[in-house]
Amino acid sequence: MSTPPVIDVIIPAYNEEASIGRVVGELPRHLLRDVIVCDNNSRDRTAQVGADAGAVVVREERAGYGSACLRGMAYIARRPPHEHPDIVVFIDGDHSDYPEQLPELVAPIVNDGYDLVIGSRALGESEAGSMTVPQVFGNWLATNLIRLFYGYAFTDLGPFRAIRYSTLVQLGMEDPDFGWTVEMQVRAARAGLQCTEVPVRYRRRIGVSKISGTLRGTILAGHKILWTIFKLI
Repeated sequence: MSTPPVIDVIIPAYNEEASIGRVVGELPRHLLRDVIVCDNNSRDRTAQVGADAGAVVVREERAGYGSACLRGMAYIARRPPHEHPDIVVFIDGDHSDYPEQLPELVAPIVNDGYDLVIGSRALGESEAGSMTVPQVFGNWLATNLIRLFYGYAFTDLGPFRAIRYSTLVQLGMEDPDFGWTVEMQVRAARAGLQCTEVPVRYRRRIGVSKISGTLRGTILAGHKILWTIFKLI
């Protein structure tokens, strides 16, 4: 890119009052335009803490990780076309990712022309216990299925990711919950986009995961990930 890119960040968040301020505060704000916290009908002070940290806060009452992400996209889409961002970054609100690594994440788009960049926990350093056994196995299975069916060598379904905004719109994202990340990667593979990964660090999240922290959430997430892959073949 010949000029500095316009970058917006979308943070889906559900009951993350203990962590959301740290996530927003540790992002390299001098590189960003908007940081959008998508409050997924939280029952705590997530929205207030996010706003106090300097984020734009939007509310999505329909439950689901993907629903929150879609709400953030809708906020961006309301801008006039000439004010749309060049790049959108997604990061979770639980402080398990390292927000300060955002420049590393967007660099392949800015410097090398890639469309989608996944922050790979498999290639980076993860704190002991930051990912459960089902998470590790689920990522391995899903990425190997994507490689088998589409020939794309992803190593992770990591939530910390960057994508060109025009590409994101063209993908036609729909999934309202657990299948969001894998849907993006499968749709990108189907479209033949230029995708890559960069190593990212990962640590224990603040609080308990709403997905991998429960047996029911783990089973539902695993089922949805597999269903999404086979649905889009």
